[in-house]
Amino acid sequence: MLEEGNEVIGLDLIPARISHDNYSHVKTTYEEGVDLDQHFEGVDCVLHLGAMMSWHPDDHPAMFDANVVATQEILGCAHKASVERFIFASSGEVYPENATQKMPITEDTPLNPTSFYGLTKRLGEELVDFYRRQGLETVILRFPHTQAASELLDPESFFSGPRFFLDPKIKQMEFFGKKAIAEKLNALRGDGSPKMILQYGEEDETPYQMQIADVRDIVSGIRLAMTHPKAVGETFNLMPDEVVEFDKVLPRMAEITGLPLVKVFMPGKAIRYETSNAKIKEQLGYQPRHSFLSMVEEKR
Repeated sequence: MLEEGNEVIGLDLIPARISHDNYSHVKTTYEEGVDLDQHFEGVDCVLHLGAMMSWHPDDHPAMFDANVVATQEILGCAHKASVERFIFASSGEVYPENATQKMPITEDTPLNPTSFYGLTKRLGEELVDFYRRQGLETVILRFPHTQAASELLDPESFFSGPRFFLDPKIKQMEFFGKKAIAEKLNALRGDGSPKMILQYGEEDETPYQMQIADVRDIVSGIRLAMTHPKAVGETFNLMPDEVVEFDKVLPRMAEITGLPLVKVFMPGKAIRYETSNAKIKEQLGYQPRHSFLSMVEEKR
């Protein structure tokens, strides 16, 4: 957007990581009493991409503040300033993807979030719809798990660490207070050297399957939502074309890292879902360009 000559304002909890003549940055929390209205004057488009994601019960109040209260504040500012278009980043957890009966999941699938995070994103969508009815031009994008290629083989990654590596998975289970699972996983450590994990559902003995998008494809979808006339008032699944089948990709990931790969059986049924991106492809011409394995190979 900066390269195209646009003026961009960043609003975030952290300091600016961009230096450009057309970029300005507002570092703030919503509890600091900052006058947000002044930053929305003359703005054509708002991209509301910020959120808090956690599955720990202690974080519920903070998630509500970040994902619901802050969303309402930003929508109110955008409406008052007569912003032309408002883009809201929602999540597949509003369905939720890992608890639906019919695949593939489409935008018409009933919303029934089972996580508090998913609930806050659904409430965010309700707020967006309310302001749309008040005349604000809006687009809702339901995001998949989104990562940069550099994160996929990084055991320190927030997502990829516990998803693909044994020690971070153990730490995650300990953090959630699931000591029995952590102890079970700990028995797989052997000599304590790093290992990759291939997750299965204990109940159905089926490998995990989900959709993981390249951040560059997500950006291209956001840009379409900002500019395409057919995006107005719509909700889209901003999904990759392919489903990541863990039993098919992890052997290659383990080969690249040189780490042993161990099977891990997690309680319950395997997380397995497929979410359709047909609507955004048909209506806006969206086309993802990066597959999961191409991301892995890029940073090997």
